[in-house]
Amino acid sequence: MSQLSRIQRICDANGISGFEDDIVRAIRDEAGTLGRFAEDSLRNLYLYRTENQSDKPVVLLDAHTDEVGFMVKCIRPDGMLEFIPIGGWVSSNIPAHLVRVQTFDGKTIPGIVGSKPPHYQSEAERKSAPDIASMYIDIGASTIEQVLQMGVDVASPIIPEAKVIYNEENGLLFGKAFDCRLGCTTIIDVLDALKGKQLDVNLVAGFASQEEVGCRGAQLTARKVKPDVAICFEGSPADDTFLPAYQQQTIVGKGPMLRFIDSKMITNPRFQKFALDIAARFDIPVQKGVRNGGATNASALHLSEQGVPTIVIGIPVRYAHTHWGVSSLDDVQNSIRLASAMLTELNAQTIATF
Repeated sequence: MSQLSRIQRICDANGISGFEDDIVRAIRDEAGTLGRFAEDSLRNLYLYRTENQSDKPVVLLDAHTDEVGFMVKCIRPDGMLEFIPIGGWVSSNIPAHLVRVQTFDGKTIPGIVGSKPPHYQSEAERKSAPDIASMYIDIGASTIEQVLQMGVDVASPIIPEAKVIYNEENGLLFGKAFDCRLGCTTIIDVLDALKGKQLDVNLVAGFASQEEVGCRGAQLTARKVKPDVAICFEGSPADDTFLPAYQQQTIVGKGPMLRFIDSKMITNPRFQKFALDIAARFDIPVQKGVRNGGATNASALHLSEQGVPTIVIGIPVRYAHTHWGVSSLDDVQNSIRLASAMLTELNAQTIATF
């Protein structure tokens, strides 16, 4: 299967936080020839590389499977669904979008996020940010009974509706859940690129659940894998559409972003230098990021056990945490190149210097 087909399948899959069944199934299908799978009760998926041998340092390749979305809070008598956000949303980005409401049997039905039309809004309402509590989802039902007959109830998951589109002319991807399904596909592509090669490290992929609600899955993956070092792959919010050029550090099409700091981690500077040196040696474009907000699974990984040197390889994503993101296929491919080169060069002696 082509790289683009893999991206389409994995990004298009359903999987808001806590309801990652579909995406886990897709990853199993895509990476089934690369190693041995295991799962835990939180629906974290582990892939142990076939070529792993005993007595080698363990490198955890981390990416989260979940995406931001919503959940049905209650059903109005007129059949409209009130909902809560799952993960971080800006309320003004939510109305008028198409969503998939998941039914009892795992299928989905379309719905529209509704809100009061401007014709009926007061001047104060028109000038203020919309409140999620004032929104609802219309699935075409007119009673509670009809909603239940359609297979929807309180706590039904709600997924943003979008499917990956690729523009060959500029190499851009448009779609949902690039944070962090592009990280998931990158890990699979890295393992595929290294298939059959002998390394000085063992590789374990940890596809973690529930990152968007507090990096919950990664707390378990770190304890289970007990890695010597970790590489966290993330769909990092791009800053190239609103900051002046001199402040931009996560530009779509300029390569993966290696962040030095965010709100919950100061990146291990020695591991970071190793990654930057590899990028320079193999002529792989990268960007350096200094963030005072946001966080990734690395926040949980680097504090696990006795401490795990961790870096973040961020694939720039415009409009993260909305229905539609924009990313560059070149950035994905350069992330694969960077990780593959690092893993080829890593060994116990180098890891000991971190």
